[in-house]
Amino acid sequence: MASTIKVTSSERRKVLLGSSLGTAFEWYDFHLYGTLAPVIAKHFFSGVSESTGFIFALLTFAAGFIGRPFGSLVFGRLGDMIGRKATFLITIILMALPTFFVGLLPGYETLGVAAPIILIAFRVLQGLAAGGEYGGALVYVAEHSPPGRRGQDTSWINAMGAMGIILALAVVFIVRTAIGEDAFSAWAWRLPFLLSLVLFGISMWIRMTLKESPVFAEMKAAGKVSNSPIKEAFGSASNIKLAVLIALGGPAAVGVMAYTSQFYTQFFLAKTLKIDAVIINEIVIIALLISTPAYIAFGWLSDCIGRKPVVMCGALIAIFTIQPAFHGLTHYGNRVLEDVQGKSPVVISADQEECSFQFALLAGKKFKSSCDVAHGVLSDQMVSYERKSVAKGTPASVQIGEQVIASFDGRSMSDGDFDKKKKAFEGEVKAALTSQGYPKSANSSEINKPMLIAIVTFLLILYAAVYSPIGAWMVELFPSRIRYTAISLPYNVGAGWVGGFMPATAFAMVAANGNVYYGLWYPIVVLGVALIIGTFFLPETRNVELNTVGVESEKT
Repeated sequence: MASTIKVTSSERRKVLLGSSLGTAFEWYDFHLYGTLAPVIAKHFFSGVSESTGFIFALLTFAAGFIGRPFGSLVFGRLGDMIGRKATFLITIILMALPTFFVGLLPGYETLGVAAPIILIAFRVLQGLAAGGEYGGALVYVAEHSPPGRRGQDTSWINAMGAMGIILALAVVFIVRTAIGEDAFSAWAWRLPFLLSLVLFGISMWIRMTLKESPVFAEMKAAGKVSNSPIKEAFGSASNIKLAVLIALGGPAAVGVMAYTSQFYTQFFLAKTLKIDAVIINEIVIIALLISTPAYIAFGWLSDCIGRKPVVMCGALIAIFTIQPAFHGLTHYGNRVLEDVQGKSPVVISADQEECSFQFALLAGKKFKSSCDVAHGVLSDQMVSYERKSVAKGTPASVQIGEQVIASFDGRSMSDGDFDKKKKAFEGEVKAALTSQGYPKSANSSEINKPMLIAIVTFLLILYAAVYSPIGAWMVELFPSRIRYTAISLPYNVGAGWVGGFMPATAFAMVAANGNVYYGLWYPIVVLGVALIIGTFFLPETRNVELNTVGVESEKT
């Protein structure tokens, strides 16, 4: 039965704004935490090495994605059974309150181990709510959109996500500049979390005035609402197979591109290239402002030529350009570091059997072999280095240019003696790095800001190409009665689990391997898998009719 639904232009604009503001809030929170990960590591993960603490902070960031698929089942089911609007209101509340309370949460020095546990609990709760937020926004907007505008309308949700990131960076930049770096690191980092209450209030007010989705309202009136959307969506082997293909063929690519272009670039500029945080914020804000219209442009393009061509072309280009782009960041961000790495490379010579993967879930664990000592000190300095194998039992050494520094085996030492010896060794390594010309920080007068902005903008535009058509593509793959549930789970498994762990995984890969570009193979491989699956196993959908009742299930 064809739908008789009519939505006025003013109603549609209100729907776009109300739906998009929730996504803006979601990205404000997640980017706020990602941007402040180094500061949060100091307050909530003291007692471990700097690099391990930073990985813990990134894993806590990723914890927000652990709960997303479970949240997608809970809220997707609610959205398909009781309606889109009521579910919308619940998800925005559950996302907003933990963000606010992070700003009030005492750190490790006050609460001890309870502090990071509560922080992680907040992140998981936010992830549960976010699991139902984006899918609900897509469904709500798409079900109000006229034929031929679905890609463009849903792309506004993605564009507002970018605006949420810009807002997060702008708030951090303003507070950091007004308060000063010392005060910001000590306590003022909490203010951006507390200020999120304003955005929540605006989002909540607009959503309260929205009406139920016309497609859901018509479906409910016709008695076609699903009584068991989870079973309908994932109750057969063929449906599960489709969900897996969708997750890996689209959302996984979105996830790794999001956290490569938006988050990992910032980590790389800050930790590896040692560029001042204020300069990084300036670069990223400008790049986001330039690239944001690309979301709408690619959404419009997907309405013209299809969803698959836009997404797959973006993924293909990214596969071949991510590595060169990050090499370009080094070249234009810290030329002194680039030159000295070529003239005075760092090499660890060690018995590789004594080298551990230095990541312990229990704070305080020490890695005391001579290889682990050398590896740990260089990882903390975020210096790129090579590994060289030596004869079994040979103590490890660090070579910086022509200078060689012998490491030590601390396995027979007490913790106190080991710490003193390691501190002295670390001092020798730092002095050698300085003497060989390794910079402690990037010289702001030598940073080529226009080129850094251009490179980050390029990565963000590729992300927009992959991201913008995904929403309409997924909405069009499933019938109305199970649409909320069916798109939310694959999206949050792909973008949440595969993509959300990208920063922590890539950073850990760098810490284990020594090459600062090694972690970029993670997004490249994921994009390659998505390209194959999306091209050969998923259908084009841009001409699918959404506003029908009782027909879509059989057609799908």
